[in-house]
Amino acid sequence: MNKLFGMLLLLCFGLSAMAYDWKGQWISTERSQSQTNEWLAYRKTFTLSDVPAALTARIAADSKYWMWINDSLVVFEGGLKRGPAPGATYFDEVEIAPWLKPGQNTVAVLVWHFGKSGFSHASTGRAGLLFDAQSPAFSLVSDASWRCTLYTAYENTSAPHPNFRLPESNIRFDAQKEIKDWHLSSFKGNLPQALVLARAEAYPFGKLVARPIPLWKDYGLRGYEAIRKSANGDTLFCRLPYNCHVTPYLHVEAEAGKTIGMLTDNYEGGSEKNVRGEYVTRAGEQTYESLGWMNGHEVIYIIPDGVVVKDVKYRETGYNADFAGSFSSDDPFLNELWKRSARTLYVTMRDTYMDCPDRERAQWWGDEVNELGEAFYALDPRGQKLALKGIYELMNWQREDGVIFSPVPSVNWGRELPLQMLASVGYYGFYTQYFYSGDSTFVPVIYDRLHRYLHEVWQPEANGLVTERSGDWNWGDWGEHVDMGVLTNCWYYLALKAELNFAAMLGKEDDVRMLTGMMNSFVSCFNTKYWNGLAYRSPGYKGETDDRAQAMAVVSGLAAADKYPALLQVFKKEYHASPYMEKYVLEALFRMGEADFALSRMKDRYSKMMGYKDYTTLFEGWGIGADGFGGGTINHAWSGGPLTILSQLLCGIEPTSPGFKTFKIAPRMGSVGNASAKVSTHHGLIEVTITRKGKAMTIHAVVPPGTKAEIHFPNGKRFHVTAGSHLLKGLAF
Repeated sequence: MNKLFGMLLLLCFGLSAMAYDWKGQWISTERSQSQTNEWLAYRKTFTLSDVPAALTARIAADSKYWMWINDSLVVFEGGLKRGPAPGATYFDEVEIAPWLKPGQNTVAVLVWHFGKSGFSHASTGRAGLLFDAQSPAFSLVSDASWRCTLYTAYENTSAPHPNFRLPESNIRFDAQKEIKDWHLSSFKGNLPQALVLARAEAYPFGKLVARPIPLWKDYGLRGYEAIRKSANGDTLFCRLPYNCHVTPYLHVEAEAGKTIGMLTDNYEGGSEKNVRGEYVTRAGEQTYESLGWMNGHEVIYIIPDGVVVKDVKYRETGYNADFAGSFSSDDPFLNELWKRSARTLYVTMRDTYMDCPDRERAQWWGDEVNELGEAFYALDPRGQKLALKGIYELMNWQREDGVIFSPVPSVNWGRELPLQMLASVGYYGFYTQYFYSGDSTFVPVIYDRLHRYLHEVWQPEANGLVTERSGDWNWGDWGEHVDMGVLTNCWYYLALKAELNFAAMLGKEDDVRMLTGMMNSFVSCFNTKYWNGLAYRSPGYKGETDDRAQAMAVVSGLAAADKYPALLQVFKKEYHASPYMEKYVLEALFRMGEADFALSRMKDRYSKMMGYKDYTTLFEGWGIGADGFGGGTINHAWSGGPLTILSQLLCGIEPTSPGFKTFKIAPRMGSVGNASAKVSTHHGLIEVTITRKGKAMTIHAVVPPGTKAEIHFPNGKRFHVTAGSHLLKGLAF
């Protein structure tokens, strides 16, 4: 019965049922009070006569861990922020056989217990480690034979501390309390015996769910691009090549008891305090790396008197996917905008998609919908796994009343933003994830919960549209002149569109009939209620005409082509959308056949942001400070919509069947003369180069093995091609 219950839970988490007989136990030390920002050091020494050909270690921690085997750093920051579902914990799978040897072996693990929840982490309240590696010939599992101690050299800094949204704390390390070489096989000390806390999958750690995304990519220690000193020489400003996740490293000679501060130029990004580090010196020459990642364009070291700096470096880590996609054109502005969009996407990926890597590190789904779309055009297919993880988490945290909310995993937030939730489950969210990846495995797992949200939480009006709901935060976008009535019905229609496709896929014929009927009446009812002859406006809405609302009417398909001329005039006059919703305005213009104006508007809207030459990422608002929105971070990937637009619509690369098994190339070049793009799929790399000379257009397309493409020229001519390299000629208009 217990095994069956476990299998059902695994299915609820969206994972295949896998029977695993856990032998390891959660262990800690009796001195641990599981306080906030507590660090523990674990060791296990054992003897092997023969090294197994393969040995997978399953490792879980509350909250993060670093692992050495026989003096080699095998995992740099393992573990995921906790919460695949309420009461559950992720575990890593690490192949450790390559680091083992005949004779005596040593495994050492450093655990960082956050000790508090945040907008992306649900704490168990207990600091612990679980290690389980089993093979037919040898097993290594965590139990009372391991050694464990509190590592009291890790301390809390004084105030200010990171804001309440972050589960991470500042890290202070006092080298005078260092346990020298504790993680090395040469260590001669003796740590206390470990304390067994609980069996695997017992309270409070809960069900164990395999990590669904790769371990982080470790780029290694590197030197900074440039280093400058403050006028008095007490501060080093160390330039990074771009905005990224880093852990600062230093090599100094010092007197004992000197405190070195470490932070980035993004320390107060988004108007809130983020994370920083401190290092207290021992006497003599020493090195140190502050293990909690921070991000920015510069790392700042504050150096007191009595400290001589011999070297400073940084380690970049990040989501393990490559920038396999690309875009280039004869327009440098567009090239740089695509590049900054891709950098912003990457810096907002880690345990979850984030709104930003500083103020919150939280999985807001309005942001994630834009981000997951960008990932298909910027990254290799490993990047697709992060959105899939987010889908399961979003639906597993559904409230008892049927409401879904974000950010999750979270225990200090549970408020619904209705329009973000409609976006998440709808055509640009869940359906895009399925159609672009070709992976439908999540659909039967989440369908019933999605259906409940759309048809029990949301209620129809008598006229066939949907009743506007305020939820817990009735938010449509930053900025002014937000027409919530039109936006609500557009997002709901797109959610029905996704559900209809899922219902057909699952053979739910009753749902298909019901949804088809709803959507057929929805179109006429929508236009009757909201179209006034010049634009879409809600009855009673008093603000200026909302450009966002017009865009959503177009991209949802609720606005027919006969309305495009009037809508174009609205787009030429109204500029209210934040960068989050501007993506849909630009898409609407391209799909209306207005590529020239779309590019003109894109440049107009992004020119101020792009004018900040020292930044490699895009902002939450159109500017920073007083010109920003919602706190104004400088790294918000919801602003990266142009990345998708330029690859998908300007170069015209879109799937026509799931996973790009078939796709089209239908360029809409506007004022651009030449452009090229690459898109990485599970089948291989799609490559497109488009060249115009006068009325002539040449398209060079590389079609991956096992796929087919349809090439569209602007004059209507089409070619059907199979795998291989193709050079095709037609007319540009």
